[in-house]
Amino acid sequence: MDFETARARLVESLAKEITDKQVLKVMAQVPRHVFVPPELQNYAYEDRPLPIGDDQTISQPFIVALMTQNLTLTGTEKVLELGTGSGYQTAILAQLARHVVSTERIPALAEKARMALDILGYKNIEVHVAEDMLGWKSGSPYDAIIATAGAPSVPNELLSQLNMGGRIIIPVGSRYNQELVKVTRLKSGNKVEHLGACRFVSLIGKGAWEEENHQ
Repeated sequence: MDFETARARLVESLAKEITDKQVLKVMAQVPRHVFVPPELQNYAYEDRPLPIGDDQTISQPFIVALMTQNLTLTGTEKVLELGTGSGYQTAILAQLARHVVSTERIPALAEKARMALDILGYKNIEVHVAEDMLGWKSGSPYDAIIATAGAPSVPNELLSQLNMGGRIIIPVGSRYNQELVKVTRLKSGNKVEHLGACRFVSLIGKGAWEEENHQ
């Protein structure tokens, strides 16, 4: 499998809808196949989510690009990511921001992502196992927050960890269908933008969803 050619073809396809040249440039550099299970690597550059174990997925590249583009990163920001997952989105953010703090609820996934990111040589990322409270308060305030899991509404717990002028991108809706929302924290009141329909796993924690009991 020629990963470089496949990755270039994917980015060319994303460029039809994604306009941020820096985001496209970074997505042309980050090896998505490193973040998926070995048996799925041949599908790494298809524009679709893929399972990564523990009932979690690596997001569709278009959604990663859309969310990242709307964070409008300039390279100076401290970013909080909720839901490290495979670490792919984390790697994209790390090339566009000054520092990334990422939290993951599932310890095994956090460890796997940490290893992949270390192998690729990233030095400006911290990966933590998530606490009950959403976000990572001890690292706040953040200039931007991205949540790769859906919540019933935009949690105040996260808004309170944002700098004034900071922005959060988060899927909001039911457990099964959400809309991608961007909220910018302003003194005059929060500015809300709607970025389209999406489907993510549930964000678990105080201020979002409770863990479902499967019996």
